Amino acid sequence: MSDMSIRHEPSASRFVADVDGGEATLEYMREGKRVIFTHTGVPSESEGQGIGAALAKTGLDWARAQHLQVVPACPFVSTYVKRHREYADIVGNR
Repeated sequence: MSDMSIRHEPSASRFVADVDGGEATLEYMREGKRVIFTHTGVPSESEGQGIGAALAKTGLDWARAQHLQVVPACPFVSTYVKRHREYADIVGNR
């Protein structure tokens, strides 16, 4: 996993990693000072390798750096922030 590169594509409102089976993505919507993470997708060939977690961490770290409030509408991101309480200060509700 250490050689995985995640890129931010702001024009498409997503973070992307090229992985076995295609692209893994974390999609979001930006609304002013809020970011709503809407979907995390990892090709089945690459599931269970920590790629979704890496995408979530990257997205959350970006949100923190941008001083955004996070709305974890995606079930994967919601579970991630519950397990990683260091993000509790930037997580809000819908």
